[in-house]
Amino acid sequence: MTATLTKYHRLRNDVIRHLYYNKMLTLTDLSKLTHKSLPLVTGIVNDLVQDGYVVEHGLAPSTGGRRALTFLLNKEKQKFIVAVSVDQLITTVVIYDMLNNIQVEPAKIYLNLADEQTSMALFISFITGYIAKSGISEEQILGIGIGMPGVINAKLGVNHTFFKIKNEGNLKNYLSDALKFPVYIDNDSSLIALAELKFGEGRNMKDVMVVNIGWGIGLGMIINGDIFRGHSGYAGEFSHIPLSQSNKLCSCGKRGCLEVDTSLLVLVERAKAEIAAGISSRLEQLFLDDSKLPGEHFLIAARDGDPLAVSILSDAAFLIGKGLSTLIHILNPELIVLGGRGATAGKIFMAPIQHAINEFCIPRLADHTKISVSASAERSELLGAAILVVENCQFN
Repeated sequence: MTATLTKYHRLRNDVIRHLYYNKMLTLTDLSKLTHKSLPLVTGIVNDLVQDGYVVEHGLAPSTGGRRALTFLLNKEKQKFIVAVSVDQLITTVVIYDMLNNIQVEPAKIYLNLADEQTSMALFISFITGYIAKSGISEEQILGIGIGMPGVINAKLGVNHTFFKIKNEGNLKNYLSDALKFPVYIDNDSSLIALAELKFGEGRNMKDVMVVNIGWGIGLGMIINGDIFRGHSGYAGEFSHIPLSQSNKLCSCGKRGCLEVDTSLLVLVERAKAEIAAGISSRLEQLFLDDSKLPGEHFLIAARDGDPLAVSILSDAAFLIGKGLSTLIHILNPELIVLGGRGATAGKIFMAPIQHAINEFCIPRLADHTKISVSASAERSELLGAAILVVENCQFN
Protein backbone atom coordinates (compact mmCIF):
# COMPACT_ATOMS: atom_id res chain seq x y z
CA MET A 1 0.00 0.00 0.00
CA THR A 2 2.80 2.41 0.94
CA ALA A 3 4.70 1.72 -2.31
CA THR A 4 1.55 2.34 -4.37
CA LEU A 5 0.90 5.58 -2.52
CA THR A 6 4.47 6.68 -3.14
CA LYS A 7 4.16 6.04 -6.88
CA TYR A 8 0.85 7.91 -6.92
CA HIS A 9 2.35 10.99 -5.27
CA ARG A 10 5.42 10.84 -7.51
CA LEU A 11 3.24 10.90 -10.62
CA ARG A 12 1.08 13.63 -9.09
CA ASN A 13 4.18 15.76 -8.53
CA ASP A 14 5.43 15.05 -12.07
CA VAL A 15 2.13 16.21 -13.59
CA ILE A 16 2.25 19.47 -11.64
CA ARG A 17 5.86 20.07 -12.70
CA HIS A 18 5.12 19.46 -16.38
CA LEU A 19 2.25 21.93 -16.21
CA TYR A 20 4.52 24.41 -14.43
CA TYR A 21 7.08 24.23 -17.24
CA ASN A 22 4.68 23.97 -20.18
CA LYS A 23 1.74 26.10 -18.96
CA MET A 24 -1.02 24.27 -20.88
CA LEU A 25 -1.16 20.57 -21.77
CA THR A 26 -3.64 17.91 -22.86
CA LEU A 27 -4.00 14.53 -21.19
CA THR A 28 -2.19 12.97 -24.15
CA ASP A 29 0.67 15.45 -23.74
CA LEU A 30 0.97 14.56 -20.05
CA SER A 31 0.86 10.85 -20.82
CA LYS A 32 3.78 11.22 -23.23
CA LEU A 33 5.80 13.46 -20.89
CA THR A 34 5.36 11.19 -17.85
CA HIS A 35 5.61 7.94 -19.84
CA LYS A 36 2.46 6.72 -18.09
CA SER A 37 -0.78 5.33 -19.48
CA LEU A 38 -3.55 7.72 -20.47
CA PRO A 39 -6.08 6.24 -17.98
CA LEU A 40 -3.58 6.59 -15.11
CA VAL A 41 -2.76 10.19 -16.01
CA THR A 42 -6.44 10.99 -16.43
CA GLY A 43 -7.11 9.78 -12.89
CA ILE A 44 -4.26 11.88 -11.48
CA VAL A 45 -5.44 15.01 -13.32
CA ASN A 46 -9.00 14.52 -12.13
CA ASP A 47 -7.71 14.30 -8.54
CA LEU A 48 -5.66 17.48 -9.04
CA VAL A 49 -8.72 19.28 -10.42
CA GLN A 50 -10.64 18.13 -7.35
CA ASP A 51 -7.85 19.44 -5.08
CA GLY A 52 -7.78 22.81 -6.84
CA TYR A 53 -4.24 22.53 -8.25
CA VAL A 54 -5.38 22.17 -11.87
CA VAL A 55 -8.21 23.64 -13.93
CA GLU A 56 -9.68 22.88 -17.33
CA HIS A 57 -8.78 25.54 -19.87
CA GLY A 58 -10.72 24.73 -22.99
CA LEU A 59 -10.02 22.84 -26.19
CA ALA A 60 -6.64 22.56 -27.87
CA PRO A 61 -6.21 23.75 -31.49
CA SER A 62 -7.58 21.33 -34.04
CA THR A 63 -5.18 18.78 -35.55
CA GLY A 64 -7.79 17.26 -37.83
CA GLY A 65 -9.68 15.14 -35.34
CA ARG A 66 -11.61 15.74 -32.15
CA ARG A 67 -10.12 18.64 -30.21
CA ALA A 68 -8.63 17.60 -26.87
CA LEU A 69 -9.32 19.29 -23.55
CA THR A 70 -6.39 21.26 -22.11
CA PHE A 71 -5.36 21.77 -18.50
CA LEU A 72 -3.22 24.29 -16.64
CA LEU A 73 -2.29 25.12 -13.08
CA ASN A 74 -4.92 27.02 -11.13
CA LYS A 75 -3.87 30.62 -10.51
CA GLU A 76 -6.26 30.72 -7.57
CA LYS A 77 -4.40 27.94 -5.74
CA GLN A 78 -2.71 29.70 -2.85
CA LYS A 79 0.72 28.06 -2.99
CA PHE A 80 3.83 30.22 -3.17
CA ILE A 81 7.59 29.99 -3.63
CA VAL A 82 10.22 32.16 -1.98
CA ALA A 83 13.11 32.70 -4.42
CA VAL A 84 16.40 34.19 -3.27
CA SER A 85 19.28 35.39 -5.44
CA VAL A 86 22.57 35.89 -3.61
CA ASP A 87 25.72 37.34 -5.12
CA GLN A 88 28.86 38.56 -3.45
CA LEU A 89 27.40 42.00 -2.70
CA ILE A 90 23.62 41.99 -3.25
CA THR A 91 20.89 39.63 -2.05
CA THR A 92 17.42 39.79 -3.63
CA VAL A 93 14.23 37.98 -2.60
CA VAL A 94 10.84 37.63 -4.26
CA ILE A 95 7.71 35.53 -3.77
CA TYR A 96 6.16 33.84 -6.83
CA ASP A 97 2.96 31.91 -7.28
CA MET A 98 2.94 28.64 -9.24
CA LEU A 99 2.54 30.54 -12.51
CA ASN A 100 5.71 32.57 -11.77
CA ASN A 101 3.69 35.69 -11.17
CA ILE A 102 5.26 37.99 -8.58
CA GLN A 103 3.08 38.03 -5.45
CA VAL A 104 5.22 40.30 -3.30
CA GLU A 105 7.49 42.96 -4.81
CA PRO A 106 11.18 41.98 -4.76
CA ALA A 107 13.38 43.36 -1.98
CA LYS A 108 17.14 43.63 -1.90
CA ILE A 109 19.87 44.17 0.64
CA TYR A 110 23.52 45.04 0.15
CA LEU A 111 25.24 42.12 1.85
CA ASN A 112 28.98 41.52 1.55
CA LEU A 113 29.51 37.77 1.76
CA ALA A 114 33.19 38.29 2.52
CA ASP A 115 32.15 39.59 5.95
CA GLU A 116 31.58 36.20 7.54
CA GLN A 117 30.92 37.70 10.98
CA THR A 118 27.68 39.43 10.02
CA SER A 119 26.53 38.11 6.62
CA MET A 120 24.72 34.99 7.88
CA ALA A 121 22.78 36.78 10.64
CA LEU A 122 21.80 39.64 8.31
CA PHE A 123 20.77 37.21 5.60
CA ILE A 124 18.48 35.21 7.89
CA SER A 125 16.96 38.37 9.37
CA PHE A 126 16.34 39.82 5.91
CA ILE A 127 14.57 36.73 4.55
CA THR A 128 12.56 36.18 7.73
CA GLY A 129 11.43 39.80 7.79
CA TYR A 130 10.43 39.76 4.12
CA ILE A 131 8.27 36.65 4.55
CA ALA A 132 6.66 38.05 7.71
CA LYS A 133 5.76 41.32 5.97
CA SER A 134 4.24 39.44 3.02
CA GLY A 135 1.31 38.29 5.14
CA ILE A 136 1.45 34.85 3.49
CA SER A 137 0.89 32.00 5.93
CA GLU A 138 3.42 29.25 6.55
CA GLU A 139 1.10 26.59 5.09
CA GLN A 140 0.96 28.40 1.75
CA ILE A 141 4.73 28.46 1.19
CA LEU A 142 6.18 25.43 -0.60
CA GLY A 143 9.77 26.26 0.25
CA ILE A 144 12.70 28.63 -0.21
CA GLY A 145 15.07 28.28 -3.15
CA ILE A 146 18.44 30.01 -2.83
CA GLY A 147 21.03 30.57 -5.53
CA MET A 148 24.45 31.64 -4.27
CA PRO A 149 28.04 31.90 -5.48
CA GLY A 150 30.76 29.55 -4.38
CA VAL A 151 31.87 25.96 -4.70
CA ILE A 152 28.59 24.25 -3.85
CA ASN A 153 27.52 20.65 -3.64
CA ALA A 154 23.74 21.01 -3.99
CA LYS A 155 23.11 17.36 -3.20
CA LEU A 156 24.98 17.55 0.12
CA GLY A 157 23.79 21.09 0.88
CA VAL A 158 27.31 22.45 1.37
CA ASN A 159 28.91 25.73 0.24
CA HIS A 160 32.68 25.53 0.64
CA THR A 161 33.21 29.22 -0.19
CA PHE A 162 30.55 31.37 1.53
CA PHE A 163 28.10 30.99 4.41
CA LYS A 164 30.40 28.38 5.89
CA ILE A 165 29.06 26.21 8.69
CA LYS A 166 31.42 24.91 11.37
CA ASN A 167 33.24 21.75 10.22
CA GLU A 168 31.70 22.21 6.74
CA GLY A 169 28.25 21.35 8.07
CA ASN A 170 25.07 21.17 6.06
CA LEU A 171 24.13 24.73 5.06
CA LYS A 172 20.82 23.58 3.59
CA ASN A 173 19.71 22.05 6.89
CA TYR A 174 21.06 24.97 8.89
CA LEU A 175 19.04 27.49 6.86
CA SER A 176 15.94 25.26 6.95
CA ASP A 177 16.10 25.27 10.75
CA ALA A 178 16.78 29.02 10.94
CA LEU A 179 14.12 30.08 8.42
CA LYS A 180 11.51 27.50 9.49
CA PHE A 181 10.82 26.36 5.91
CA PRO A 182 12.24 23.72 3.57
CA VAL A 183 15.32 25.30 1.97
CA TYR A 184 17.07 24.22 -1.23
CA ILE A 185 20.42 25.69 -2.29
CA ASP A 186 22.44 25.58 -5.49
CA ASN A 187 25.21 27.41 -7.29
CA ASP A 188 24.00 30.65 -8.88
CA SER A 189 25.35 29.80 -12.33
CA SER A 190 23.66 26.39 -12.31
CA LEU A 191 20.33 28.02 -11.45
CA ILE A 192 20.73 30.62 -14.20
CA ALA A 193 21.34 27.75 -16.63
CA LEU A 194 18.30 25.92 -15.25
CA ALA A 195 16.12 28.98 -15.85
CA GLU A 196 17.36 29.26 -19.44
CA LEU A 197 16.75 25.54 -19.98
CA LYS A 198 13.19 25.54 -18.67
CA PHE A 199 11.91 28.98 -19.68
CA GLY A 200 14.56 30.88 -21.62
CA GLU A 201 16.94 30.80 -24.56
CA GLY A 202 17.89 27.14 -24.01
CA ARG A 203 14.34 25.76 -23.92
CA ASN A 204 14.02 22.46 -25.84
CA MET A 205 17.77 22.39 -26.51
CA LYS A 206 20.17 19.62 -25.50
CA ASP A 207 23.64 21.21 -25.30
CA VAL A 208 23.91 24.77 -24.02
CA MET A 209 26.46 26.79 -22.06
CA VAL A 210 25.21 29.71 -19.96
CA VAL A 211 27.80 32.29 -18.90
CA ASN A 212 27.00 34.09 -15.65
CA ILE A 213 28.61 37.52 -15.98
CA GLY A 214 28.75 39.27 -12.63
CA TRP A 215 31.15 40.05 -9.82
CA GLY A 216 32.85 36.86 -11.02
CA ILE A 217 32.42 34.80 -14.21
CA GLY A 218 30.41 31.63 -13.72
CA LEU A 219 29.26 28.90 -16.06
CA GLY A 220 26.22 26.63 -16.10
CA MET A 221 26.38 23.69 -18.50
CA ILE A 222 23.42 21.89 -20.03
CA ILE A 223 24.47 18.59 -21.55
CA ASN A 224 21.98 16.23 -23.16
CA GLY A 225 19.12 18.32 -21.78
CA ASP A 226 20.20 18.29 -18.13
CA ILE A 227 22.37 20.43 -15.87
CA PHE A 228 25.87 18.97 -15.83
CA ARG A 229 27.47 19.04 -12.38
CA GLY A 230 30.49 16.78 -12.78
CA HIS A 231 31.69 13.93 -10.59
CA SER A 232 31.71 15.86 -7.29
CA GLY A 233 29.04 18.43 -8.15
CA TYR A 234 31.46 21.31 -8.74
CA ALA A 235 31.55 21.57 -12.54
CA GLY A 236 31.42 25.04 -14.09
CA GLU A 237 34.26 26.93 -12.39
CA PHE A 238 34.88 28.81 -15.62
CA SER A 239 36.36 31.89 -13.94
CA HIS A 240 39.34 29.89 -12.70
CA ILE A 241 40.58 28.77 -16.11
CA PRO A 242 44.17 30.14 -16.28
CA LEU A 243 43.82 32.56 -19.20
CA SER A 244 45.01 35.83 -17.65
CA GLN A 245 48.35 37.18 -18.81
CA SER A 246 48.81 38.96 -15.48
CA ASN A 247 50.32 37.60 -12.31
CA LYS A 248 47.46 38.78 -10.12
CA LEU A 249 46.39 36.58 -7.24
CA CYS A 250 42.81 35.30 -7.59
CA SER A 251 40.37 34.89 -4.71
CA CYS A 252 40.84 31.13 -5.07
CA GLY A 253 44.52 31.51 -4.13
CA LYS A 254 45.87 30.75 -7.60
CA ARG A 255 47.36 33.09 -10.22
CA GLY A 256 46.34 33.72 -13.82
CA CYS A 257 42.62 32.98 -13.45
CA LEU A 258 40.22 34.45 -16.01
CA GLU A 259 38.37 36.20 -13.17
CA VAL A 260 41.26 38.54 -12.30
CA ASP A 261 40.81 40.33 -15.64
CA THR A 262 37.09 39.94 -16.30
CA SER A 263 34.99 40.26 -13.12
CA LEU A 264 32.96 43.44 -12.66
CA LEU A 265 34.93 44.24 -9.50
CA VAL A 266 38.17 44.21 -11.49
CA LEU A 267 36.69 46.25 -14.34
CA VAL A 268 35.57 48.93 -11.90
CA GLU A 269 39.05 49.16 -10.40
CA ARG A 270 40.56 49.47 -13.88
CA ALA A 271 38.10 52.26 -14.73
CA LYS A 272 38.99 54.14 -11.55
CA ALA A 273 42.70 53.82 -12.34
CA GLU A 274 42.15 55.15 -15.87
CA ILE A 275 40.14 58.10 -14.55
CA ALA A 276 42.86 58.85 -11.99
CA ALA A 277 45.37 58.87 -14.86
CA GLY A 278 43.37 61.58 -16.63
CA ILE A 279 40.96 59.71 -18.90
CA SER A 280 37.63 61.53 -19.22
CA SER A 281 34.54 59.43 -18.50
CA ARG A 282 30.98 59.79 -17.28
CA LEU A 283 31.94 57.19 -14.68
CA GLU A 284 33.80 59.84 -12.68
CA GLN A 285 30.47 61.39 -11.67
CA LEU A 286 28.56 58.12 -11.46
CA PHE A 287 31.03 56.66 -8.97
CA LEU A 288 30.19 59.54 -6.58
CA ASP A 289 26.61 58.24 -6.31
CA ASP A 290 26.54 55.61 -3.58
CA SER A 291 22.88 54.71 -4.12
CA LYS A 292 24.17 52.01 -6.46
CA LEU A 293 27.27 49.84 -6.36
CA PRO A 294 30.16 50.90 -8.62
CA GLY A 295 29.67 47.77 -10.73
CA GLU A 296 26.07 48.75 -11.42
CA HIS A 297 27.18 52.24 -12.48
CA PHE A 298 29.81 50.67 -14.73
CA LEU A 299 27.23 48.57 -16.58
CA ILE A 300 24.90 51.55 -16.96
CA ALA A 301 27.73 53.63 -18.43
CA ALA A 302 28.72 50.87 -20.83
CA ARG A 303 25.13 50.38 -21.94
CA ASP A 304 24.86 54.15 -22.54
CA GLY A 305 27.98 54.12 -24.69
CA ASP A 306 30.61 55.65 -22.38
CA PRO A 307 33.87 55.11 -24.33
CA LEU A 308 35.99 54.12 -21.32
CA ALA A 309 33.42 51.63 -19.98
CA VAL A 310 32.84 50.12 -23.43
CA SER A 311 36.59 49.76 -24.04
CA ILE A 312 37.24 48.05 -20.70
CA LEU A 313 34.22 45.80 -21.08
CA SER A 314 35.25 44.82 -24.61
CA ASP A 315 38.73 43.77 -23.43
CA ALA A 316 37.18 41.56 -20.78
CA ALA A 317 34.67 40.10 -23.24
CA PHE A 318 37.47 39.14 -25.63
CA LEU A 319 39.14 37.12 -22.84
CA ILE A 320 35.80 35.48 -21.99
CA GLY A 321 35.42 34.59 -25.67
CA LYS A 322 38.88 33.04 -25.65
CA GLY A 323 37.84 30.84 -22.73
CA LEU A 324 34.60 29.92 -24.46
CA SER A 325 36.56 28.89 -27.55
CA THR A 326 38.27 26.21 -25.47
CA LEU A 327 34.92 24.97 -24.17
CA ILE A 328 33.43 24.93 -27.67
CA HIS A 329 36.24 22.61 -28.75
CA ILE A 330 35.49 20.28 -25.84
CA LEU A 331 31.68 20.38 -25.63
CA ASN A 332 30.49 21.49 -29.10
CA PRO A 333 27.41 23.30 -27.75
CA GLU A 334 24.43 24.35 -29.81
CA LEU A 335 24.08 27.64 -27.97
CA ILE A 336 25.97 29.97 -25.63
CA VAL A 337 23.80 32.28 -23.53
CA LEU A 338 25.23 35.41 -21.91
CA GLY A 339 23.36 35.78 -18.62
CA GLY A 340 23.60 37.18 -15.12
CA ARG A 341 23.97 40.78 -14.04
CA GLY A 342 26.32 41.63 -16.90
CA ALA A 343 23.76 40.56 -19.49
CA THR A 344 22.19 44.01 -19.11
CA ALA A 345 25.11 45.15 -21.28
CA GLY A 346 24.99 41.97 -23.34
CA LYS A 347 25.13 43.50 -26.80
CA ILE A 348 28.49 45.05 -26.00
CA PHE A 349 29.81 41.62 -25.03
CA MET A 350 28.63 39.99 -28.23
CA ALA A 351 31.07 41.44 -30.77
CA PRO A 352 34.36 40.89 -28.85
CA ILE A 353 33.27 37.40 -27.73
CA GLN A 354 32.44 36.50 -31.32
CA HIS A 355 35.75 38.04 -32.42
CA ALA A 356 37.66 35.79 -30.00
CA ILE A 357 35.73 32.71 -31.07
CA ASN A 358 36.42 33.48 -34.72
CA GLU A 359 40.13 33.88 -33.93
CA PHE A 360 40.67 30.90 -31.65
CA CYS A 361 37.99 28.36 -32.56
CA ILE A 362 37.92 25.85 -35.42
CA PRO A 363 35.40 27.32 -37.91
CA ARG A 364 33.50 24.07 -38.34
CA LEU A 365 32.69 24.15 -34.60
CA ALA A 366 32.26 27.91 -34.26
CA ASP A 367 29.81 28.06 -37.15
CA HIS A 368 27.50 25.62 -35.40
CA THR A 369 27.39 27.51 -32.08
CA LYS A 370 24.94 30.38 -31.71
CA ILE A 371 25.48 33.15 -29.15
CA SER A 372 22.55 35.00 -27.58
CA VAL A 373 21.87 37.34 -24.66
CA SER A 374 19.48 36.24 -21.93
CA ALA A 375 16.16 38.07 -21.95
CA SER A 376 15.94 37.61 -18.19
CA ALA A 377 19.43 38.93 -17.32
CA GLU A 378 19.86 39.08 -13.52
CA ARG A 379 16.25 37.96 -12.92
CA SER A 380 17.08 34.49 -14.23
CA GLU A 381 18.70 33.46 -10.95
CA LEU A 382 15.46 34.20 -9.07
CA LEU A 383 13.53 32.14 -11.59
CA GLY A 384 16.08 29.34 -11.25
CA ALA A 385 15.69 29.45 -7.48
CA ALA A 386 11.92 29.04 -7.89
CA ILE A 387 12.48 26.08 -10.21
CA LEU A 388 14.74 24.56 -7.53
CA VAL A 389 11.79 24.51 -5.12
CA VAL A 390 9.40 23.08 -7.71
CA GLU A 391 11.89 20.33 -8.54
CA ASN A 392 12.32 19.28 -4.92
CA CYS A 393 9.14 19.99 -2.97
CA GLN A 394 6.13 17.73 -2.51
CA PHE A 395 2.70 18.99 -3.56
CA ASN A 396 0.24 17.79 -0.98
